[in-house]
Amino acid sequence: MLEQAAKYLTVFLSSMVKFIGGPLSGTAFGLSWIETCIFTVLGMMTSVLIFSLLGATIRSRFCKRKKKRRVFTSRNRRIVYIWRRYGLAGVAFLTPLLLSPILGTVVAASFGEPWRRIFVYMLFSAVFWGITFSLLANEIRQLIL
Repeated sequence: MLEQAAKYLTVFLSSMVKFIGGPLSGTAFGLSWIETCIFTVLGMMTSVLIFSLLGATIRSRFCKRKKKRRVFTSRNRRIVYIWRRYGLAGVAFLTPLLLSPILGTVVAASFGEPWRRIFVYMLFSAVFWGITFSLLANEIRQLIL
C-alpha cells in the first residue's frame, strides 16, 4: 500500500514540475495508463492552481530582483509571438509540450488572464496531453516488453 502511494506521489510531483515526467515515471513504475493519466493531470493542475493564484506576485518579485534584464531574448520573443497569435489557448496547448506547467501558468498570468480562465484552459490541455502521453508511453512499454 505504501509502495503504491509512493508511485502515485512520484508521478504527481514529477508532473508538477515537467509534464512529460508524469507519464514516463508512471510507465516506468508499471502503473496503468489511466492511473498515470489521473495523477499526471492532478500534478499539473495543482501546479497551475498554485502559480495562477500567485503568478503575478511571483513575477513582480522576480522582476524586482533582476535589475538589468534583457527584454528582447529569443525566448521572450517566441512567447510573445505565441501569445499574440494564439492567446491563452495556444499557451495552454503548448505548455505540456514545450513549457513547464509553472512557466506556462506564469506566462498566462503575466499577460493578465484571470486564474479561473487559466485553470479551465490548462485543464483541457492537461487532460488531452495526459491521455495522449499516457497511452503512448504505455504502448511503447508494451512493445518493448
